Order: sequence, then structure tokens, then C-alpha cells
Amino acid sequence: MRIWLAASRPRTLPAAVAPVLVGTACAVAQVGELPRLGAALAALAGSIFIQIGTNLANDYSDAKRGADTADRLGPVRVTASGLAAPQRVLTATWVAFGIAAACGVYLATVAGWVIIAIGVVSILAGVLYTGGPRPYGYAGLGELFVFLFFGLVAVNGSYYVQLERLDLLPIGLSVGVGALATAILVVNNVRDIATDERAGKLTLAVRIGRERARRLYLALLVVAYLALTVTLAADGGPWAAMLGALSAPLAIKPLRSVQTRTDGPALNGALAGTGSLLGAYSLLVAAGLVIAA
Repeated sequence: MRIWLAASRPRTLPAAVAPVLVGTACAVAQVGELPRLGAALAALAGSIFIQIGTNLANDYSDAKRGADTADRLGPVRVTASGLAAPQRVLTATWVAFGIAAACGVYLATVAGWVIIAIGVVSILAGVLYTGGPRPYGYAGLGELFVFLFFGLVAVNGSYYVQLERLDLLPIGLSVGVGALATAILVVNNVRDIATDERAGKLTLAVRIGRERARRLYLALLVVAYLALTVTLAADGGPWAAMLGALSAPLAIKPLRSVQTRTDGPALNGALAGTGSLLGAYSLLVAAGLVIAA
């Protein structure tokens, strides 16, 4: 169980939980109650298992391509280290995606076929991140796809399964959630610049260099809090969602590490810290939205 827990990369799971919390809370803020509890739980489970499936697919594909070597600075990858057989990791990948697909089928019965399309595209994005003939994670597009799928798609999809429409509030707040989810990947790629470059994995951090990637990390943090303020101002509130700003102090430690450190332990800590920041930000925003309902 410890091996499979490590393979699921729990430090990245806030990126799956956060958008569902915010999207669902937006629906509560709009109508004063939670319209569909079952849909909220299915969206949460589906998002978590898409993230786990993506992590397992990444573990398998990076090992197959030789990107995970003994000198990597990040946590141990179970396929490359021999802790789990490649075929077992691949099987676990499809089990995780299968659970996510089952959640999607239920959501489709509630909110229509468009949810199936979103789920299929999301799973394909997870598989093709480091898999397939031309993985986009090796071409510097990982951050763009994380922003789209763990920000815009996940927040607005969670809102849509509740009310079957889109509104300015979830659209604007999805930008902040997506920015912090993207910041998690930026930390990961800044840490792995040297080993990724040797393996021919041209992440965005490899392409633009460490210093520009560090500036990108800072910019993403700024965008998250700016998007929160601008969205509430444009939509006329609810201003209780500004509780999310109370998470800002949690950004200090990971930001300092990303800007000044290159060693694995410090950047692994920054990765965990950024995940905690995303979790706190989203939980506080969601709490503010529910309080205002």
C-alpha cells in the first residue's frame, strides 16, 4: 500500500480536489443551496482518479522513455526504481481511469452527454502528457494543459454538473485555481531541469531556463490572488470569498525555496508547500462562497 500511495503522488492531489470545491461552492453561492450532492461527490471522485491515473501513466511512461534515472531529485518513481512491475503500473493506470469514467457516466445521466466529452478529453490529456508518440509534456506544453484542465475545465465542469450553465463567477475563479495548480508543475519542472534536459524531456522550464521559470512561478502566484479580486469586483461579490487571500502567507516559504534553491529536498518541500497553498486557497474561497449563500 505504501508503494501505491507513493505512486499516486498525494502531494499533487490538491490540484484535483481544489477545482471541485470551488466550482461546487460557486453553485451554492448562486442558488443558496447545493443542488446535487451526488453530482458533487461524483465530480470529486472523478477528478481525484483522473489525477491518480495521470500520475501513474506519467510514472510508467517516463520510466519507459528513460526520463526517470537514479540521479533525479524528486521522490522515488515506482516503475523506474523497480518497486512495481511496469505492467502492474499500467494496469493500475487504467483501473484509476476506469473509476473516473464510471463517475463520468453517472454525471452524464445528471447533466447530459457533454460531461462524457469532457471526461474523455481529460483522460486523453492525462495519458498523452508523457505517453503516446508525441507527449506534450516533453514539448513544454504541460503547464498550459494543467491550467486548462485543472483550472478552467475542472472548476467550470463542477459548476456545470450542478446548474447546467456557465457564469462569470466560476469562470473568473477558475483562473486563480488553474494558476496555482500550474505552479505545482512549475516547481516540479524547475527541480528536474538537469535530469529532464539530459533525458531529452524539453519541459517549459528546460526551454526557458531556471531564472525565467522562477519568475513564472512568482507570476502564477500573483495571478491567483489578482484573479480572485478582479472576479469578485466584476461580479459584485460575494466578497466573503476574499477569505482566500488569508492563504497568502503560505506562499512565502515555497516561493523563497523556488527563487533561491536548487537542491532536491528544498524543492520537494516547495512542491508540497505549493500543494498546501492551493488547498488552503481553494478551501477558503469555497468557505467564503458558502458563507455568503
